[in-house]
Amino acid sequence: MATVVPSFEAETRNTNGSGCWEARADLVVVGSGVAGLTAALHAQARGLRVLVVTKGEVADGNTRWAQGGVAVVLADQHDEGDSVRKHAEDTLTAGAGLCDADAVREILDGGPSAVARLRTAGARFDGDPTGLLARAREGGHTAFRVIHAGGDATGAEVERTLVAEANGHRLPVLERHVAVDALKTPSGELTGVRVLDPNGVPGVLRAPAVLLATGGLGQLYQATSNPEIATGDGLALALRAGAAVADVEFVQFHPTVLYTPGARGRCPLVTEAVRGEGAILLDATGARVMAGVHPLADLAPRDVVSAAITRHLAAAPGGVGDHVFLDATGVPGFAKRFPTVHAACLKIGVDPVAQPIPVTPAAHFSCGGVVTDIDGRTAVRGLYAAGEAARTGLHGANRLASNSLLEGLVVGERVAAAVAADLAAGVLVDPRSGRVGEHHLLERRAAIADRDSLQRVMSRYAAIGRDADGLAVVGSVLDLSIKDSPLTTHRAVEDAALTLVAQALVAAAARRTESRGCHVRNEHPERDDARWLRSQLIRLSPSGQPVLADPVLVEGAA
Repeated sequence: MATVVPSFEAETRNTNGSGCWEARADLVVVGSGVAGLTAALHAQARGLRVLVVTKGEVADGNTRWAQGGVAVVLADQHDEGDSVRKHAEDTLTAGAGLCDADAVREILDGGPSAVARLRTAGARFDGDPTGLLARAREGGHTAFRVIHAGGDATGAEVERTLVAEANGHRLPVLERHVAVDALKTPSGELTGVRVLDPNGVPGVLRAPAVLLATGGLGQLYQATSNPEIATGDGLALALRAGAAVADVEFVQFHPTVLYTPGARGRCPLVTEAVRGEGAILLDATGARVMAGVHPLADLAPRDVVSAAITRHLAAAPGGVGDHVFLDATGVPGFAKRFPTVHAACLKIGVDPVAQPIPVTPAAHFSCGGVVTDIDGRTAVRGLYAAGEAARTGLHGANRLASNSLLEGLVVGERVAAAVAADLAAGVLVDPRSGRVGEHHLLERRAAIADRDSLQRVMSRYAAIGRDADGLAVVGSVLDLSIKDSPLTTHRAVEDAALTLVAQALVAAAARRTESRGCHVRNEHPERDDARWLRSQLIRLSPSGQPVLADPVLVEGAA
């Protein structure tokens, strides 16, 4: 386990034999992916005492699994006629009317400088024979503007760079610690977080600022591209702290996850850059899946491709109703261009150079999250969010491919600046004012549903195609399986988060009676801008249930 470096102010103590412990910082960052580490490093550079808390090892987050690249329009390296404005137009199109145009513009404008700083820190992106960066085109993009590292290992390279920088700057990291809930003043300002150490011993991390960079919620479903730790912890913690979440009904399903019969948990991605190089989707009879579906065909936005595959499979062409095939046999140099995908295929006995790859949609990316401005501020003073856990307004109803790593880099840096400014302005409270006795740490309880039942019912009724009856079944199953349980283990904290986030997602999905972006209602197949050109805001009721509040307007989302 990574330990706190000597320059970090920390103490441990025992009270009534409970073993509770305490530490202090200016900023606690929960999560060690691209957004969290970027924010932590920039905050440390500004002179703040920073502590990073992560559930696994420092490099275990979702960032390292990202096969897609970083979508960015570099001033001296772009297609003729391409621009940040065109990148923004593609983003707004993919977001299906629910993006915040101002947030889109500002975040994408910050991309080139963020990528430049990452390269200065040591990130190595793929180059073309001229010495410039190689650029690819992915789903929803109208130009070649996605840069990659290691072919299909961009996330791993970004994470490697940030972890190396964190080690070089002796950034304090507590590994295998899970955040349970927020510590607040009587008037609701944040003053830290309660955590459990690797042995389940409760403790308090006191800080005037806490950043939630906890990633997504893919473990709501049986099959996902997300790692085991993606259990929606940040959303649950923010809701319990009094913050709002929005757009949680929009869960993007990646259309091409490597298919293996009966697969559960994290499944290997087959990056859409493979389709960008010319691969096409076929069914078991050899017919093209995307023919006539969308003008961009196999390079349509992810929600379009995933929904098309799902509809196609309902007819079980050729007797196959659980997967289709991605024919990449015509892609030159496949093994070198996509080494991660190539290795994963060989592992299941498929040679992608000679055989079509079996693929199926799986839960991939949450487009919603904790409502923030583009500097990561939430409505709760002292609480910030960034990365996949946040809803900045960049993604709307569907994420444009490879915008996520860019968002983490840009917003992570902006959060660091915001926290430093808020501390300097004196708007954050003294963390010593958030008093709590150790007995509260030991008695924390929450509603927990059986994880297996939750994943099965969410996959069956709340995935790509939804309807009112199915969503009602999800609600009933959750209600019947929920038990009030103590949060004394990491597993319990995760299961409580999954339960709360599932309830919030189902509430929002049931109310949105239209199909838009990632949200497809079978009995309401059309987009309804007259009634639903808006986001839905969810908070917790006094009894702790997620309830729909006043809608967030598309403009001025935070």
